[in-house]
This record gives sequence, structure tokens and C-alpha cells, in this order.
Amino acid sequence: MLTSKHINPAQLLGQTDVHLHYVNERVAIHKEMKATFDVMVAAAKGDGIELEIASGFRSFDRQLMLWNNKFSGKTSIKDSDGEVVSLGDLSPLELTHSILLYSALPGASRHHWGCDIDVYAPNLLAEDYQLQLEPWEYSEQGPLAKLSAWLGQYAHQFGFYFPYARFQGGVAKEPWHLSYLPLAQQYQQAFDVELLTQALKNSAILGKDVIIENIDDIANRYINNVCDAPSNVILAK
Repeated sequence: MLTSKHINPAQLLGQTDVHLHYVNERVAIHKEMKATFDVMVAAAKGDGIELEIASGFRSFDRQLMLWNNKFSGKTSIKDSDGEVVSLGDLSPLELTHSILLYSALPGASRHHWGCDIDVYAPNLLAEDYQLQLEPWEYSEQGPLAKLSAWLGQYAHQFGFYFPYARFQGGVAKEPWHLSYLPLAQQYQQAFDVELLTQALKNSAILGKDVIIENIDDIANRYINNVCDAPSNVILAK
């Protein structure tokens, strides 16, 4: 099993895919997670749920594009209520915090690691439904309520937990975001704010000055501030 000592900077920052298995041409996950994830998919299928990945590995460059699109206003930013944020009156720092509610800095996304995934169940959605990845979809009244209930009951048996199970003053609640604890805890331990800072300095990220100036606060509030894994999460099969 991977340990934090064997994680290189490129893996932490999303600048390599050598640690990945490609599920298809669009989705990749960590090689050491694949077998366990496949078992969980089979278990869910047995209960009438087609568990699929909406988003797996995301590279530094992909995360940079997502960030810059939001910072420039090309892509809308939503608040925790799903309302579009008006950018006109926001300072660069306020804009940064608004984006960080749902989108990580390039180099700081857990999706870089390959062991964090956004999941859904297409068989629970109407044929023409476009997934939004918004909390209400996974609520008791939402179309993916059955998936949420199943994951809440069984995900821990396969080593998965929800790092954003609730809002803790940083990233918004994300009931679709699963993390494979045996790997994720190693990547979390290996995180280095200085490494991230240097990568951002060398990038074309918008808002660079205000981000670098506030990087320690950002790390404490959004990167390191995740929910603890429940004690019953299985660490190894």
C-alpha cells in the first residue's frame, strides 16, 4: 500500500497520471483503489444502484482552467444555496473565497490524487436529466436519495468516507464526494503548502497575488479543513 513517503510532488499536484487506472477515456482513478471500488460497484448493483463516477482524477491544468473560467466570470459561481454569485462588487479576495466554496485551487484538489471521486447513479435519474452535482439532488427529496442512503450505510465497509460531509467553514457540503481513506490519508499527510505555493507562482492562475498572500489561511480553511473519517471506515481489505 502506498505511503506518504512514496508520494512524489507531481502526484500531489496533479501533474502526472502514472498512478492512475483509466476506467474509460474520460475517467481515471488510483490504481490501488480500483479493485475495492469495483467490489463496491458490484454491491451497489445488487441493491439496484448503478454507481458511476461523474468526476475522478483531475489534472493541474484542468483545475487551472476551471479556476480561471470562474475567476474571469466565464463560468458562473454558485453559493451554498445554489444561487449565482454576482461578481461585480467582490474584491479579489472575496472572489477567491467564493470560488473555493466548491472549487479547489489547482495543485490543491483532492481529485489530483485519484482516490477522491464524485459519484452518482444514472439509473436513478430521468433519461434526459442533466446532473448538476448540487446538494439537493442527494437529499431525501432528491432523485439520488437512494444512492445517498446506500453510501451512508455501506461506503465505510469498502474504505470510503465523505470528506465534505458537512460545512465546516471552508468547502461546502458535497454529498457526492467520496474519498478512499487508505490512500487519501497518505496524500493528506504529504501535502506541502510551500510546494503548492511554488506551483501557483509558476502558473498562469488568475488572482495569483491575493492567493499567494493568503495561502496559509486558504490551506487551513479549505485544504486541511476536512471532516474526520468515521472510526468504522475500513482501512484495508
